[in-house]
Parts: sequence; C-alpha cells; structure tokens
Amino acid sequence: MRGLNALPTALACLLLGIAGSTLGCIAAPVVPPIGLVYTDLDAPLAPRGDVGSKRGTSTVTSILFLVSTGDGSVRAAARNGGIREVKLVDYEYKNVLGVFQRYTTVVYGD
Repeated sequence: MRGLNALPTALACLLLGIAGSTLGCIAAPVVPPIGLVYTDLDAPLAPRGDVGSKRGTSTVTSILFLVSTGDGSVRAAARNGGIREVKLVDYEYKNVLGVFQRYTTVVYGD
C-alpha cells in the first residue's frame, strides 16, 4: 500500500516540474529553434509596419554560463540609437557551446 500512496505525489511533482520548465517558453513571443552546439539567429519581438529611419542596439553577454553582464533593455537600445519613438523591436542571439552567449536587443524608430 505504501507505493500506491507515493504515486500521486510523484505524479504531482512530475507535472509541476514540466509546467515550471515551460513557463519561460510560454511567455516568449517568439521561440526559434536553438542549436545545441551553435546558434546565430535574428527574430522579431514586436513586429509592426513602419520601422523608422534609425537603428539602436543594446547587448548582454555571458561567458561559460557563469558571468553575464550588460544592459539589453529596449530603453538602452533606443538611447544608443538616438531614438525617441520605437516602432519595431527585434533581437539577435548567438551561442557557442554555452562558452559564449550574446543577446542583442535591436530597436528601430525615429
């Protein structure tokens, strides 16, 4: 009987683990394929029609999954591009074996 009582608890833990591991994917507007060894992609975050005449970027870099630094915000990207009105937001992601990762927010506007 003892094994039957543990079954609902184990099942609940399994379901909670699966749900918890997918929460980040659910919140992401775009989930492109990620390569295990190497990834280099560009993808939209907030697609719109007119992109404007200026482009600005902000970057976050990670080394060995140990240290991550930078400001990847839309606000920083707009400031870096001299943009007052953001019209489009994209991102670029690069990963090489987890040794080097770079996430760049790209904004377009006027």
